[in-house]
Amino acid sequence: MQGDRFFKTTRGRIVAELRRRGSASAADLARIFDLSPNAIRQQVVVLERDGLVLERPVRRGPTKPTLEFSLTSEADALFPQRYDRLLSSVLREVRRQYGDRAVDKIFDSISERAVARAKHTVTAARTEDRVSQLADLLRHDGVVAEYSLIDGGFALHEHNCPYSTVAKEHPEMCNVVHQMIDETIGGEMEQTESLATGGRECRFEIRAQVGG
Repeated sequence: MQGDRFFKTTRGRIVAELRRRGSASAADLARIFDLSPNAIRQQVVVLERDGLVLERPVRRGPTKPTLEFSLTSEADALFPQRYDRLLSSVLREVRRQYGDRAVDKIFDSISERAVARAKHTVTAARTEDRVSQLADLLRHDGVVAEYSLIDGGFALHEHNCPYSTVAKEHPEMCNVVHQMIDETIGGEMEQTESLATGGRECRFEIRAQVGG
């Protein structure tokens, strides 16, 4: 199963959706993909056989538990890893030899290049359209990203991060996406959840004019 080709298949789309949602039942997935629950189960059987998905009972109310599917840790290998361990090791050595400021300068340069690239893509006049374009750009880079409307603006959700392991040790990594949001979307931004600190997603709340 290779990268983009896998995620264009039904099983790949199920994996991406489970990454986005955390878990879902066969009926949930059937509604999303306009398939029958049996067709979903046929796909999930293969994913379970491959060690990518597991099934567990979840109680949603007073009725009997619903069987839901979620990803195993082995499924992480399907998403871009970006040599995170090597990068962490290199940054650790830079910090040891040259100090925190040297690491800051590295991420400042990375942020500048990321912002310059984003500005070529995120060009819409309306704020919501720019948020959508930024989510598209993140998806192109291997991040399962989407956005939603919240009171006073938008929430940008990243359901996986190729650099979450790096960010655990080097939180400066998160400044890259912060700068991308500041420079392309504007408004006031607050990160309210992080995969690097044990959250279920990276969530960025952007207080900007919805209709602007």
